[in-house]
This record gives sequence, structure tokens and C-alpha cells, in this order.
Amino acid sequence: MLNSLDLPRRPQDTRVVVAMSGGVDSSVCAALLKEQGYDVIGVTLQLYDHGASVHRKGACCAGQDIHDAREVADRIGIPHYVLDYESRFKEAVIDRFADSYVAGETPIPCVECNQRVKFRDLLGTARDLGADVLATGHYVASRAVPGGRGLFRPRDAERDQSYFMFATTKEQLDILRFPLGEMTKPETRLAAERFGLSVAAKPDSQDICFVPSGRYAQVIEKLKPGAAVPGEIVHLDGRVLGQHQGVIHYTIGQRKGLGIATGEPLHVIRLDAEAARVIVGPREALATRHVALRDVNWIGDGALEDLPSEGLEIAVRVRSTRAPKPALLHFGPEGPTIELAEAEDGVSPGQAAVFYDHADGQARVLGGGFIRGARPQTVFAYGGQTAAA
Repeated sequence: MLNSLDLPRRPQDTRVVVAMSGGVDSSVCAALLKEQGYDVIGVTLQLYDHGASVHRKGACCAGQDIHDAREVADRIGIPHYVLDYESRFKEAVIDRFADSYVAGETPIPCVECNQRVKFRDLLGTARDLGADVLATGHYVASRAVPGGRGLFRPRDAERDQSYFMFATTKEQLDILRFPLGEMTKPETRLAAERFGLSVAAKPDSQDICFVPSGRYAQVIEKLKPGAAVPGEIVHLDGRVLGQHQGVIHYTIGQRKGLGIATGEPLHVIRLDAEAARVIVGPREALATRHVALRDVNWIGDGALEDLPSEGLEIAVRVRSTRAPKPALLHFGPEGPTIELAEAEDGVSPGQAAVFYDHADGQARVLGGGFIRGARPQTVFAYGGQTAAA
């Protein structure tokens, strides 16, 4: 007989390490598992001291969040450990984030954190502690599928975090569990109140943890002095419209704050970091149906290389805030590509394309990859070059 974590043993004989961030979700995750009788250990990662960016020592990750996690662990009666992961977080996440921005991409550090810190290094720590399972408070679901476990969208579509989890491997899914996958956020907060947790009304984190101000360029300039190289703002038709102070101040699709005055609404179409150029044009120049990918992780059935020659019908999200849309996934000589059924705007290198087996409900996550480039529906020239990424 299986327990609630799909393991063939009693809860009291099952050790679970819970990644406790100090927020309400991971706190409720730990409390629920403790209530069910599991041998629960709480682990909090000290990843980043916000004092480095906001000049206030001990802000957030190095202070209040750790305090909150420890208080919750005391409340529910479980051991709690704080692990210093600052150096590996800087190397695996922050430095890569900065390098990606400098290269003209729009990176997703939460994916890197899950892939390179939480579900690799922390998973190793959980094994060292004798854990059978590593549980987190993410809003995704994990279920048994033929040959292992599959990753699925959660019941609460508004809290869906599956976009940030596409890089999770099949081996990791065998050990990971997500107890909130079948709960809504209001239910989670009610559970926190029932358990008497001090974080029951704690606001959710909205920004990237190491950019609490939301000013990405400011952080990158501090990490990479001299990265903001001035250059030209160029229209797709080749006209030089003005000057900029670094491509790190711009993102694909951006309309406001371009620093130029024209008689037409313009958007950032491409960032040419090598030439220090920001290419702008009309909104329709952002539309694309063909997306090239890199570093694809496949967690569906079979192997990526065995996709049918005509492509595999999937649903895909090219931004975390967008709904899955019908597409074909191809694997050819140039690597994995996506052919969208309908054009999407603002597809940015560095973001992710995440695959699902269908577009609605608690669809299964089939994997995903980072966007290498997108081919515009209409090719525009600027300075003898195309606008295609």
C-alpha cells in the first residue's frame, strides 16, 4: 500500500526534506507532511544577502525569510537547518543572469536556480540527510506515469509554476514531491491559519530575489562594470534614430522609455549586443511563428530524437504569463525548433519555450528549452542585415 507520497511504506518510516523559503507555501508544505506523520526535516538555503543591492544589511533572504522558516519549524516541531549556498548561487545563477543580459538576452534566473541549485545541490543534501523525498511548495503536480513520474500543471491555474520547472529531469522527478499541486492559494493560506503559522498572511515575493528593486540594469552594472556600452538606436529601415547607454537597459517588445521621439509607436525588435545596437520597429515586426531552441530538456515519453518527422503536436508557452498555444515541435539537423500555429509577439532569446501535451487543465509538462532565436514573419533590413534573431 502506497502512502500519500506514492512510496510503499508508512509515513513515519519515510523521511522528507522540505525546502523552506520562509514563505507561506513551503511552510504549509512542511506542516501538512508533519501532520500526516512523516519524518520531516526543514532546510532553508541562504542564497543572497539583499544588503548587497539595497544597502540594507540582512534584508530578506539572509534575514527575515530565514527567521520565518525557523519560526515555522519550531511551531510544527521539526528539525531545521540553514545552508549557506551564496557562493554557488552567485556562480550558477547571478553571474549567468548578468552574462545573459549583457549578451542581449532576457534570462529567467528562477529556472537556473531550480535547475542548478535547488534540484541538483539541494537534492544531494537531501540524500545526505537520508531523505526518501525532497518536497517543495511549488504549484505543480507530480504523478506516476509509465516508467516513472510525470510533471503536471497544478489545480490552481493562476499559481501555475510549471513554466519554471521544465528543466527538472526524470531522475529528479522520481524523488521530488509537490504537496500543493492539488491545492489553491486560498486553501494554502487557510491551512496556514489552521496550523497557526506566523507567515499565514505574508505577501508573496514578486521580484527576482537578488533584484528586489526590480532595476535589473542597475544590478548588472554593479556585477559587470563597463557592461553598459553606449550605441545606436536603429530603425529596421536603417535610420539611426538616437543613442542608448547600453543594451542592458532594453528588452524585446519594449515600447516605453526608448529615449527617442518619433511620429510612430516603436518597439524593441532585436538587441544586437555585439554591435551595441538596439533595433526598433513597428509592433508587427515582433510577430513570429518559428522559434529555435537550445538546451532542451525532455521529460515526456520516449526520446526527443525519436520525434516523428512531421513534428509532434504540442501546446507551448513562450512566456510565463501566456497560456499554452498549439504548436509543432521538430527535431532536425539544426536542433529543436517550434512552429507555432498562430504568431506570437515578443519572443525573446533567453526566455523559455515550455511544452505541454495539451493546452487546457492539468496538462502534462513534456519539457522545454531556452529560446535561441525567432524568425520574424516579415523580414526587414537594417544596415544590410535582417531583423531575424
